[in-house]
Amino acid sequence: MYRILPILTEAEVAECRRIAAAATFVDGRISNPHNVAKQNEQLHDAEPYQQSSELLRQALVRSEEFRNFSFAYALAPPMMTRYKQGMQYGAHADAAFLPLPQGTIRSDLSCTIFLNEPDEYDGGELHISLGDADLLFKLKPGEAVLYPSDTLHQVVPVTKGERLVAITFIQSRIQDPFRRNLLYNLNEVAALEGNNMAPENFTLLQLVQNQLMRHWAETP
Repeated sequence: MYRILPILTEAEVAECRRIAAAATFVDGRISNPHNVAKQNEQLHDAEPYQQSSELLRQALVRSEEFRNFSFAYALAPPMMTRYKQGMQYGAHADAAFLPLPQGTIRSDLSCTIFLNEPDEYDGGELHISLGDADLLFKLKPGEAVLYPSDTLHQVVPVTKGERLVAITFIQSRIQDPFRRNLLYNLNEVAALEGNNMAPENFTLLQLVQNQLMRHWAETP
């Protein structure tokens, strides 16, 4: 239901941090004034936002692991956000649909990319509730966690230092999370064991993979 992935190189992390250090951040509620749970800041300046967003987007789409896990069809422009001491983001589920200049997308998966060292701030964990499980994430710079957008999640209050991350949302070709995870696991088996199978069995497995993709995917 969730996946931790290496996304950015050290150089890309450094570039994101350089952009963030020189750019203006504003109250995160500028994009959602009625969200009382939201207490953070987001990158505001147009040029740094476009520059960092494109860097982050390219890093995501070049990742084979990201593509394989998400079956991404559309990707919201990634945005850098920061949490200073005392800031947090209370429990919430992400909006089902996101209006964007290129058209509205559905949020099937949410993604947080961590950009600074875990020891640079206290608190600030991403807390995701999956059924009865409470999961806490505080990852290394350049690592990302993908998780279902319809789950309750929050950012624990930052008690010291500053938390810098980027967030984005993904519309998957396969909306149903059970089907998406089933097909992901089937594809992993094919990739890992295909060469060890009898050719006729591997061909049959590939047939099943493509039949399920053809039947379940909403769009090419």
